[in-house]
Order: sequence, then C-alpha cells, then structure tokens
Amino acid sequence: MRLRLILSFVLIVLVSVSSLVLIARANTTTEVRSFMFHGGMTGTDSLVQLLQNYYQSTGSWAGVADQLDFPGLGRGRGFGNSQFGGGMIPGNMPGNMPSMGGMMGQRLRLADVVGNILLDSQNQPPTGQLSYAEKKSALPVEVDGQVVGYLLAEGGMGANRIAERFLLSRLSTAAITAGLIAGGLALLLGLFLTYSLMRPVRDLTRAARRLGAGDLAQRVQVKGNDEMAVLGSAFNNMADSLQQAQASRRSMTADIAHELRNPLAVQRANLEALQDGVFPLTPQALEPVLEQNLLLTRLVDDLRTLALAEAGQLKLERQPTDLASLVERLVERFKPQAARRQVTLRLENGLSSDAGAGASALFDLDPLRVEQILNNLLSNALRFVPPTGEIVIGLALIDTQFQVSVHDSGPGIPEDALLHIFERFYRADRSRSRSEGGTGLGLAIALHLAEVHGGTLVAANHPQGGALFTLSLPLKR
Repeated sequence: MRLRLILSFVLIVLVSVSSLVLIARANTTTEVRSFMFHGGMTGTDSLVQLLQNYYQSTGSWAGVADQLDFPGLGRGRGFGNSQFGGGMIPGNMPGNMPSMGGMMGQRLRLADVVGNILLDSQNQPPTGQLSYAEKKSALPVEVDGQVVGYLLAEGGMGANRIAERFLLSRLSTAAITAGLIAGGLALLLGLFLTYSLMRPVRDLTRAARRLGAGDLAQRVQVKGNDEMAVLGSAFNNMADSLQQAQASRRSMTADIAHELRNPLAVQRANLEALQDGVFPLTPQALEPVLEQNLLLTRLVDDLRTLALAEAGQLKLERQPTDLASLVERLVERFKPQAARRQVTLRLENGLSSDAGAGASALFDLDPLRVEQILNNLLSNALRFVPPTGEIVIGLALIDTQFQVSVHDSGPGIPEDALLHIFERFYRADRSRSRSEGGTGLGLAIALHLAEVHGGTLVAANHPQGGALFTLSLPLKR
C-alpha cells in the first residue's frame, strides 16, 4: 500500500513536471520566434509605426517610396520632418539599425490593404500581389483600428538563428532545471504526505492483527471526520461488538451450564435415593425426577427456538388468523391460574365499532408463535404481580399495527434492568428461584418471535405503576 502510494505520487509528479516543461518549451520557442521575426530583433516594429504615421498624415500610400531607404530605391527623404514622426530618420535609427533596407539583409515588401505590392526592397519596380499565406504572416499596418496595408519581412536571419538556438537552449535548460527542482520538492512533499496518510492505516493494521490474534480490547484513535476517521470508528464499533459477543457467549455458556446443573443434580439425588432404597420405588417418588426432566426438556426447546430465531432459520407456518379471538382464548386459559393466585385478569378490547371489520379480520401469521409470545408475557406477569393484583390485556388497531398490551400491577421493572430485560437468562430479581423465575429465556424468545413476524416488542413502566409490555404486529390481511 505504501509503495503503491509513493509510486503514484512519483508518477503524478513526473507527468505534471514533464508536461509543464514541454508546454513551457513549446510556448517559449513560439514566442521567441515571433519576437525575432515580427519586430523584436529585426526592427520592423519601428518601421510599422513610421508607416502608420505616414498614412495617418497623408491619408494614402501615395509618395511613400520617396520616404523610405530600400535597396535599389535610392536614398529617400526619410521621416525626419515633423509631420511624419518627429525625428525618427530610418538612416539614423537607434538600436544598430543603419537603414530600413539593410536590416539584417531582409527583403521588405509593403502592400496596400488589397495586397498590391507598393514597395519591394529587392525588386524594382514592384509588381504582383501578396498571397493569402503571405498576408497572414505579414505585419498589418493599422490606422484608427482599420488595416490599411501590410509589411512583409523575409529572410535576413542567418546570424540571429544561431542566437535564437542559443537562447532557446538556455531557456530549455532553465525550464528543465526549474522542473527538476519543482519535481524534487513535490516528491519530498509526497513522501511526507504518504507517511502522514499511512500512519492511521498502520495503526489500524496493527490493531486488526492483534484483534485477529484474540486481543479484543484493541481500539484505534479516531481524529477528524474524514474517510480514515470513519474507518477507524467502524473498526472500534466492530471490536466493541466482538467483545460484547464474546462476553455474551461466555455468560451464556456459564448460564446454560448453571441452568442444566441444578435439574441434573436433583435428578441424580432422587435416582441415587431410589437406588439405595432410601425412597421406595413409587409413582410419588418418581414425580420429582419427572418434573426435573420436563424442566430440562423445556430449557432445551427454548434454547433451540432462540437459536433458530437468532439465525433467521425459524420457519413460520402462516395462516389466516383471527387475532382478537386468539387473545380471548388465551386469556380464558390463564384465568384459572390467575384465580389461584387471587389475581384479576381483565381483557380490554379496543376493537369496537370504531375499528370496523378489524375486530373479526383474518391476518396472515403463525398463530402458534404469536400464542407463544403472549403465553410468555402472561406467565411473566403472573410471576411478578402480587396477590389481589390485576393484569390488564389491551387490544387495539393503531394505523397499520395490531397491538396487544399486557399491564400488571406489580412493582414494575427497575430502570437499570430495562436495557437488559430481553437478554438471555437475565433476571431483574436474582433472588427468585428457577421454579418461580422460569428459564430466563421467555422474554428473549418473545422478542425474536415478534421480530420474525416483522413486529416489535417493547418493555416499559406504566405511568400508573407496574410493568407494561406492548406487542405490535403489522396488519397483513
């Protein structure tokens, strides 16, 4: 990763600097040649200015041959008088320019706006016209923004071509040197950035290796809110989940062993007593053994159901079901047990006239699993409600949800237990025996069965006291 990142920086720097040097060299060559051929080294800029002054003063090119010193034309009067340029005589121009005709042996041709040649330093009298290509390469003579003629300078660059190549060589060397310096600085900056960018990756890699080796306490430091910070946060969350899963697995293993040990110990004690003749071999003596066997069977069945639900492999046998009738039958079934504990069991059916046909509608669900959820909720409520207490089961249709609420008049759920009430083998009251507190899997199974149906199961404390469990199932008619 680090090598690929460094090579990427090197490639970017090389491509950028090379492109910069090539573009700069090409532009420099163009500008130097334009400068040398169009007035910079040849002096035609001054001549164009004089021609502009002449045309502006006279309004035409008439008599222009008498004013210039072209080879073969004779010595002109120049532009020394005040009306044509204020003292710039071509024969005495500054900058090593002895005369316009002798500027580095160039051939100079002046043409009007149409292209008809008016003056030719190497052809007298002038004839012909400038071609389209020659007009494109000539210097335009403009007066008041209008082109009035063209001055074409050709040849005469022999000595200066050496100077041109020398200048271009020096400029190319300067560009390459600047590119190498810039590339070196860019590479140094790239190495520094690579180290800075790879530092959190190295920390994350080191932590991941230790985590894979079994050290689930590994965490990485998260700074900022960029992609690396998001990755670090995701790693920390994963490590938290793994650590919690390991703790839960260890706790579950210990809880299962604890839950199994007591029934097995009771069974063994009773069987040994029967074997030693302490107890006679009668149906009454075998009854405790049978009870513990039933408890073990129920515990194993609960564990299997919970494992299938958590793995998403619990199959539902859906069928059209009247939920209201199902709840009513379940309440009637629990009434004798509630009466023995002197507990009032009351059903509040909110599916009245405002619910329309909802009270007798059939919904697609697994009635046995829904009954298992409600059975766990009612059994749990009966264990915790005091004598002469009350359990209220409520039915309601809210939007697209069928809700069943179970509210008991017991002591409620401690606030610190609300977050763990649906965990496996969790008991809010640790002092309760297993015969009174069940296996500790009922609420966990109820929650997963509700989620398998696409619903929810929520625990809370009722404002008027006692615990409140609310089962919500989606209405799939």
